[in-house]
Amino acid sequence: MREVFVIGVGMTHFGVHPEKTVGELAREAVQAALGDADATAKDIGFTAFANTAQGALDGQFGIKGQHALRPIGIEGSPFINVENACSGSSAALNLAFTQVAGGFADVALAVGAEKLYCEDRAKRLALFSQPYDLQGVKAFVDRYSPLVEDLKPPPEAVIDDAMRSAFMDSYAINAKLHMKRYGSTWRQLAAVSSKNHYHSTMNPLAQYQKDMSIEQVLGARIISWPLTIPMCAPVSDGGSAVIICSRDALKRFAANRAVKVLGSVLKAGATRDITDVENAALRLTAQAAYAQAGIQPKDISVAEVHDASAFGEINQIEMVGLCEFGQGGALAEEGVTRLGGRIPVNVSGGLESRGHPIAATGLAQIAELVHQLRGEAGARSVEGARYALSSCSGGFMGVEDVACCVTILGRAK
Repeated sequence: MREVFVIGVGMTHFGVHPEKTVGELAREAVQAALGDADATAKDIGFTAFANTAQGALDGQFGIKGQHALRPIGIEGSPFINVENACSGSSAALNLAFTQVAGGFADVALAVGAEKLYCEDRAKRLALFSQPYDLQGVKAFVDRYSPLVEDLKPPPEAVIDDAMRSAFMDSYAINAKLHMKRYGSTWRQLAAVSSKNHYHSTMNPLAQYQKDMSIEQVLGARIISWPLTIPMCAPVSDGGSAVIICSRDALKRFAANRAVKVLGSVLKAGATRDITDVENAALRLTAQAAYAQAGIQPKDISVAEVHDASAFGEINQIEMVGLCEFGQGGALAEEGVTRLGGRIPVNVSGGLESRGHPIAATGLAQIAELVHQLRGEAGARSVEGARYALSSCSGGFMGVEDVACCVTILGRAK
């Protein structure tokens, strides 16, 4: 494989943007990435565009990316539209990586854009009510909820049934199974969320920029116990984009700001026993990414992981080897994963606080890590960061994520 480098990143503010279309969000992110790379649309030799919701929300199912990007001159070269749930733009980057690493393109663009908010609540919720998805989640809930019936919320807890979702029910059951198996606690989940809300106060592009204490997180309304509202990702609009190139093409751009892509691995989930964590798809994806990068988990300086709920972060850092199984919650409570700790996680604010425009999330992680490795993250900079890991998962079938993507970046030599 050829060496691959990130030369430009861009993203919009994540939040609710009723005045903007998906295309406008995508173009804003791409133009920011082009500016960051000191590149033009004519430099792009391959494009992968990720979107999940546009078909459900505004009726545009096909060639979404071409409609979004042709107005700014992204045309003529190979162009692929990607749908891979929450891992959409991570998969887009993996496609772009294989094109450049394989010698099929010298410069490639990966884009993720999503507009999830609309005033029609029924239409908005339809995205999360796809029949096969709901059947699978319901089967999971029915099978495993009896195993955690003895774990009850405290008497003073306020559960907001109007906020309930089948997907958060599945996250909640996984959280309770983790509590039973490893002794993790509700307070540790709140520590994860509190940390990420604190981190987002230093990120001007984050949807939320309000610090929250552990007690405030615990005292918030409950969606599905033990998950309170601040522990769960919000509905978000946004776009993100990353431009990569080969070493031969690097001389055409700002080589001194380039970040090397050391590993990019995408794997699908599989049928397994829920207790067989060593063969979890994300675990295997991470191991393959470390092997490709030639480093070990202990080498990672900073990580962005998929925390659609606070438990998601605990699960993901354990799966990718940043700590032992059962230790993810304790690390948050002890401050190890906080900015200034041994292994800062989700310094952007994560999905919980930076926001989660589904298909734009993976590349937002990459943008954050590139800024970290360049030393351009301002007040939230991780001092001396050398290697960075992005872990983004999408969908749910059986007992695990359907699609897992792990990307490892390093400072260019």
